[in-house]
Amino acid sequence: MTLISRVLGLLRDMVIAQLFGATAGSDAFFVAFKIPNFLRRLFAEGAFSQAFVPVVTEYKTKRVHEDVCGLIDRVSGTLGAVLVGVTVLGIVAAPLLIALFAPGFIGQVDKYDLSVAMLRITFPYLLFISLAAFAGAILNTYKQFGIPAFTPTLLNVSLILCAVFLAPKLENPITALAWGVFIGGVAQLLFQLPFLLRLRLMPRPKFEPDDAGVRKILRLMLPALFGVSVSQINLMVDTLIASFLVTGSVTWLYYSDRLVEFPLGAFGIALATVILPSLSEKHAQGSTETFSQTLDWALRWVIVIGAPASLGLMLLAGPMLTTLFQYREFSAYDVTMASRSLMAFSLGLLGFIFIKVLAPGFFARQDTRTPVRIGVIAMVANIVLSLLLVIPLAHAGLALSTSLSAFLNAGLLYRALRAQGAYRPMPGWTPLLLRVAIASGVLGAVLTAGVGEITTWLSWGVSARALHLALWIAVGAATYLISLWLAGLRWRDMTGQAPPV
Repeated sequence: MTLISRVLGLLRDMVIAQLFGATAGSDAFFVAFKIPNFLRRLFAEGAFSQAFVPVVTEYKTKRVHEDVCGLIDRVSGTLGAVLVGVTVLGIVAAPLLIALFAPGFIGQVDKYDLSVAMLRITFPYLLFISLAAFAGAILNTYKQFGIPAFTPTLLNVSLILCAVFLAPKLENPITALAWGVFIGGVAQLLFQLPFLLRLRLMPRPKFEPDDAGVRKILRLMLPALFGVSVSQINLMVDTLIASFLVTGSVTWLYYSDRLVEFPLGAFGIALATVILPSLSEKHAQGSTETFSQTLDWALRWVIVIGAPASLGLMLLAGPMLTTLFQYREFSAYDVTMASRSLMAFSLGLLGFIFIKVLAPGFFARQDTRTPVRIGVIAMVANIVLSLLLVIPLAHAGLALSTSLSAFLNAGLLYRALRAQGAYRPMPGWTPLLLRVAIASGVLGAVLTAGVGEITTWLSWGVSARALHLALWIAVGAATYLISLWLAGLRWRDMTGQAPPV
């Protein structure tokens, strides 16, 4: 379901790139969308979900159904009240938020005013999508993963329909995308409510911030607000600095990030979503050995899937951007510039996925302080690297700094899990890493030799581009899998049905 959502997300970005290109208007929209989206990942998918799921799992494991319903009622009322207040404040303070997140726009009056106007339309998305994420967290706790994973497709459909049908009817067509975000947020919330009703978990909101369960979630959530969303803070730092660069820089970074988000979301976030309730349950049961084994299983999949995905993104950066986006308003120059930041982002894909999988190892044990401390270190490193690398590498330097800080974050999380005794690697890691390295080397050699020059891709029409891209993705995947098998990796080594070898 996550894969379906990501495919529709790519289709959405293709439509937006073709209709609006990399212009001042697209820069303004992406900033206006990034701000509530950033806060959504901070409050909803990030800190709130990581704090809420372990606590509701504890209630589910040790208490009766009525106690779980009571907790959900009190949390929904408290969370809803806070979100309404934040939303109203965000709409009123939109000029200040644009100045804060994109100060480079201040000297460009039209771009600044357009950003403010669109932010006032998109900001209520934070309210709707946060409540939708709350509903999704409940469903995930009860192992109903498909519905929350499918829900983001509604945002993608809304943006596509607004871009195609609403934009031509507006005085400023780009504002149709802002309305698409608003409509998409409402649709995602309403879609999940019937499934909560079927589980007899439909919230009846009660504002009780002093409730013990609510206070426990808030206590876990406040430090997690920072720790779980360091990568998003780093991306916002990139946007802030990019607002001072040439027009198009924000847009180039956006499309680069979107292509990295495809494997990150389809695999990394999906894997993290699945293991958090499982880890929380193992911790509630006091099963430290199976807790460690679950983390080990997830980390093996990160290596096996993340390594070729990172390499493939890097080697196919130009062809992918050309095939997906280089039509009408999105020029060959835009492809060249966006490919630089995509290659830099792809270097950090493994780090991004590792963070998604390692962080639940702390949150499931209701330890939010350690990721916060590590997150502060990673964020400071990212800011320093951004300031150093943006001068020689422009927007690509911002992407590279984000990738490097992600590896720092992941490395420190791993070291802390080992030091706390929460994770003990199972046997077989050395041969696994060797096999993945060999298979990745073969994959890299095949793609480097066969893909060809970007000028050739730019000269082809859409059919030739799509056919060749699909061909090389298929050839790359087949090459990697065959190489893994020849190197000795078997399916049972990854499923936990037999000891890894």
